[in-house]
Amino acid sequence: MRIIISGGGTGGHVFPAIAIADAVKKISPDAELLFVGAEGKLEMEKVPAAGYQIEGLWISGFQRKLTLQNLLFPFKLIASSLKARQIVRRFRPDVAVGVGGYASGPVLNAAGAAGIPMVLQEQNGFPGVTNRILAKKAAKICVAYDGMDRFFPKEKIVLTGNPVRSEVFQNLEGKRNEGLDYFQLDKSKKTIFVFGGSGGARSLNEALAANTALLRERSDVQVLWQIGKFYADSYGQCDTARLPNVQARPFIDRMDLAYAAADLVIGRAGALSISEMCLVGKPAILVPSPNVTEDHQTKNALALVEKQAALMVKDVEAKERLLWTALEVLSNVELGKRLGENIKQLAKPNAAEAIAKEILKLVKA
Repeated sequence: MRIIISGGGTGGHVFPAIAIADAVKKISPDAELLFVGAEGKLEMEKVPAAGYQIEGLWISGFQRKLTLQNLLFPFKLIASSLKARQIVRRFRPDVAVGVGGYASGPVLNAAGAAGIPMVLQEQNGFPGVTNRILAKKAAKICVAYDGMDRFFPKEKIVLTGNPVRSEVFQNLEGKRNEGLDYFQLDKSKKTIFVFGGSGGARSLNEALAANTALLRERSDVQVLWQIGKFYADSYGQCDTARLPNVQARPFIDRMDLAYAAADLVIGRAGALSISEMCLVGKPAILVPSPNVTEDHQTKNALALVEKQAALMVKDVEAKERLLWTALEVLSNVELGKRLGENIKQLAKPNAAEAIAKEILKLVKA
């Protein structure tokens, strides 16, 4: 059988796509998989590193202001559509899978025109434009949140959750001391883990940098702080980063040990991060990024807040409220326990396998 997987642009699209491919190969080792992504984007590096073949399209998103990229957009779309048709005709897939992102539109349109069944995977509580357009032609739409029939035909929806590397998050309780030792943290202190993705998040960094005095006073609490590669020079040597109860790192290479060491997690509200937090099952504070399409991170966060599975602090309020909110959670044992238990109930550890099974059903249909 042949399966084509298309989409990407960000880790939130790329890593779920790879997890789906791994799950398909685990069930059907003989399956042939081909990825199609956008030239110059993350998938062109990460997919080959995961052992899969990928082809690139000359495609990018449409900017909201007049730019050279926008002037080129019609030409990119035509070129990508022609190449997508060639790829589909040559590879002859049994199923086409779209995970969202620039490249999935031309590829799945080409697959749909050729009569090839399509599966969409939507990571967010508010779907992207590409998946909303493609939904009419899709056979199945795998989602991570309840209530997605507001956007997609109800009969096509399968609630699978978002695929993540679940094996990384197994037995975290048993790794707690290992995590504390690895990051040189004190076993007698409560630990806050703050991360804003590999690149970092400016408002999270500002919130920590602006509260040096508060963290200095709270010697019973320690912070593991992923600054991010883009902000390492700006914040790596600030006063907060030099405190004895703060471990500041440009990048966290062992997320499993960071989660294991944490008593409370603070992060953005991207779909992948939230899925990981659900598997971890610890109290979480979400600070949605305002710099995303249609404010979808706020919608992701509110889906958890409504179920009392996380707290949310607005990006513009992070400097004043974030650390105070974190300290309040750590001091309120009942609140922390409730948040941890509720977020754990939302975990979908077998999401990748569930999506793979939906794909393989269409191959056999």
